[in-house]
Amino acid sequence: MVTPEKVMPEFESQDRRDPSGRNSYRRSIFSVPVTVTVSIGQKRLSVQEILELQPDSVIALTSKVDDPVDLFIDDKLIAKGELVETDDGQIAVKIVEIIEKAIEPE
Repeated sequence: MVTPEKVMPEFESQDRRDPSGRNSYRRSIFSVPVTVTVSIGQKRLSVQEILELQPDSVIALTSKVDDPVDLFIDDKLIAKGELVETDDGQIAVKIVEIIEKAIEPE
């Protein structure tokens, strides 16, 4: 799981730790959950091709297994990473680059 501190380390500041009510709204935003979406590739299909899909169909994507993946929050690119497998067999993303300014997809 990616925490806000790991995604945006520049938010670690004295203001965040200031116990005064003046900064309580700043501190509260760090507990707001956001959904991180990982994009591994894409493929453009016609409606006919979509209607012909079956349970055993394979859709070849534009990327390869070892290609970097993109991490999005609210359709804005925030980081790049690589897919890794955890000790318990789950898929995870290792962050390799943080995007300084969130980028909207084209």
